[in-house]
Amino acid sequence: MSLSRVLSRGQLGVEAPQVTVEVHLGGGLPSFTIVGLPEASVRESRERVRAALQFSGFDFPARRITVNLAPADLPKQGGRFDLPIALGILAASKQLPDSCLHNREFYGELSLSGEVRAITGVLPAIVAGHQVGHRLYLPEENGEEAALVSEADSQLCTSLLTLVAGLLGQQPLPVPVASPVPANETEACLSDIVGQAHAKRALMIAAAGNHHLLLMGPPGTGKTMLASRLATLLPPLTTEQALAVAAIHSVAGLARTRQHRHQRPFRAPHHSCSAASLVGGGSIPRPGEISLAHHGVLFLDELPEFPRSVLDSLREPLESGEVVISRASAKLTFPARFQLVAAMNPAPSGEVGQHSRDTPEQIRRYLGRLSGPFLDRFDLTIEVPRLPPGSLSQPEPDSLTSAEARTQIENARQRALDRQGCLNQALPGHRLGPEVGIPKAGLAYAERAVTKLELSVRAYHRILRVARTIADLAGEAEVGKAHMAEALGYRAMDRLLRELSSMTG
Repeated sequence: MSLSRVLSRGQLGVEAPQVTVEVHLGGGLPSFTIVGLPEASVRESRERVRAALQFSGFDFPARRITVNLAPADLPKQGGRFDLPIALGILAASKQLPDSCLHNREFYGELSLSGEVRAITGVLPAIVAGHQVGHRLYLPEENGEEAALVSEADSQLCTSLLTLVAGLLGQQPLPVPVASPVPANETEACLSDIVGQAHAKRALMIAAAGNHHLLLMGPPGTGKTMLASRLATLLPPLTTEQALAVAAIHSVAGLARTRQHRHQRPFRAPHHSCSAASLVGGGSIPRPGEISLAHHGVLFLDELPEFPRSVLDSLREPLESGEVVISRASAKLTFPARFQLVAAMNPAPSGEVGQHSRDTPEQIRRYLGRLSGPFLDRFDLTIEVPRLPPGSLSQPEPDSLTSAEARTQIENARQRALDRQGCLNQALPGHRLGPEVGIPKAGLAYAERAVTKLELSVRAYHRILRVARTIADLAGEAEVGKAHMAEALGYRAMDRLLRELSSMTG
């Protein structure tokens, strides 16, 4: 009887728990059994491994083969265990020395011809394997992802035969090398948008404080263009943030290239998406759009067209910065600290006021698709009106560029970090006071305004955070009355709802 052990890693959300592949060759009729809670894709590896070994010229033992994937209570899925199972059979049948497998981890799916194919979710496995000091063997197609963790001891292989030759020292295996970064593409600039100075100012405030923003206006006024410029105003990801974002994309099968490694993700799902695709889920839980937008921007265009239940599923992640997906077999947590930007028309026909074709009651029903608690999550709601006559034919003088705005935004973000250790949007309510430069007179002013407008306590805190960001953009240590008044001006949805109430009252 022979026994071998090969190390690999599974996938549990954005974590990569270690899996020991144990292969036992026993007496009895020839058979091939895989145990250890394997999914169908793992059980099917029996035929892939058999064909790959035979095609590569190795002997497939006519023995009773038992493969155990430990720990047994961890669900296993995908083809990532093909390669370690094949190596375990070679080691157990003495075709490969056990010493070639010590302190090494293997991942890869095998084709029938013995080629090693790429797998998803390899980046968390690389990080975890590097932390314990193991050497990692990966498919060559995953080399671009492996290059993101340059300090890891990783080697690449194209086939089972070349891997065995490398393990035996007969030929060297290549190491991950990052492809050259192409020249930067010309990014969209804030100055490309004609007019809308008020909306551009709100965009800068949202970027400086990481605030959630809602844009309202008729069709064709530039709401989508404004939202797409937000990602260009945000500072690049830090190395730690970039690795966290790349790990989530790797689990979802969306590898990030070196060129885009430090770019903030910008996700814009269609309004027909389901709650599972937006928040995450499925029989095998996968990250949703909110997790793919981690440390970046989630843009929801045509907001009222999203099902109300889908939008309400965002309320908890917006507050907690993570989403918990519970299944009978596991409870997974995906990070989801994103910045929400949404755009919508104020009425079914797209217009309000004298040009509207809708009655106040029709507008109220249209806006009723958005729940009050969900709207309360937006820090700023602004109107994006139609441009005045002559705006298109007369170029705007000295329009602010994205580079100039980014400098102001980075300075404001740094002031907030130096003062309180976090951006203003993350400030807890109990700290919104003199400790962060908001005087008691400003607190009283904001409370009177909130009482008069009949807003919630959450809205009160959001107004204070926005005012703190406005003061940071101005380089002021203390929040003044002008900053507070400007923050109160970014409550367009509240004004619209009050107008509708007075018209129908």
